Formats: sequence, C-alpha cells, structure tokens
Amino acid sequence: MLFAPDTEEALNFVVDLANTSPGASRSGGDELTTLEQLDALLVGYTGRKDRDKAELAAVRETRDLLREVWVLDRDDAVDAVNRMLREAHAVPHLVRHDDYDWHIHATEPDAPLAERIRVEAAMGLIDVIRMNETGRLRVCGADDCDGLFLDLSRNGSKRFCSVRCGNRVNMTAFRARRNR
Repeated sequence: MLFAPDTEEALNFVVDLANTSPGASRSGGDELTTLEQLDALLVGYTGRKDRDKAELAAVRETRDLLREVWVLDRDDAVDAVNRMLREAHAVPHLVRHDDYDWHIHATEPDAPLAERIRVEAAMGLIDVIRMNETGRLRVCGADDCDGLFLDLSRNGSKRFCSVRCGNRVNMTAFRARRNR
C-alpha cells in the first residue's frame, strides 16, 4: 500500500502517539505523563512547543480522540475528520522547510501543538478515506494489547502491532495445540 510520504508520516505519528496509552504501550502503563516523555515523542516535530503541563494535557486529550477516530468506520471517520479541520479553521497550503520538500500543512507553525497534531492527523486520514483504505487502520489482534498500527503490507494481512505481540500469540496457540 502506498500513501504519500507526508500521509504515512502523519499516520505513523498517530500510531506512536496513540501507543503511549495504557494497554497499548510496551510498559503497559501510560507513557505520556511527563514533559520529558512529550519531548521525546516530538523529536523532529516542528513549530511551536510551549513545553508546559497545559500542552501535555491537550496532547493527551488529542491522543484519546485520535484513538477513537482510528477505529471508526469510513463514514463516521469523515464526520470526525471534518470536525477536527473545521474546529482548527484549517487552511491547507504547501510548505517546504528543514530537509522536507513540498508538503501540505493546514495550520500555522505557531498554532497550539495539540491542534497541529489533530490537523496533521486529519490530513493523513483524508487520504486513507479517499482511497477507501480505512481497513488499513488497525488495532492489534492480540487479546491483551490495544496497540494501533498502520498496515502497509501489500496484501493488507498484518494482524499485530509488533513482532513481539505476534510471537506471543503464536507461542500461546502452539502451546495450546501441544497440550491437547
């Protein structure tokens, strides 16, 4: 599956952000509770960063919203994406900065961080919806994991958020078969 590079980047960031939540993170706990954790997540993210508790809280709210949108059916996702863009008064425009060639931004660099995250996610989701590929937005198939992932495999058959989850599920199934 091929999406535009900025679409893949936006969607992969949603996965990284969403997978800091309890039940989806590697530790099983919330991995977005400190400003240091937020800074680590935002490596390479350009624009305004206030680096305060209010910004952290707003990004955590955005994380929860994006987790909800990720699992919506196509028509409901359209409503959510349109709402995110409308609330931010998003105006798509082409920009080139740092080492990135021309790509789309829909907010100004000085807009609040959580708003920019929502709008960039919405812009990525637009491509997924237009291509009728919402089935590529998945939740891990492991019973004990809520991790999100973007299935970019050729045949769309990926089932787990990580090799770790896949191996754990396969080992459990193997042991169950062996013990029969």
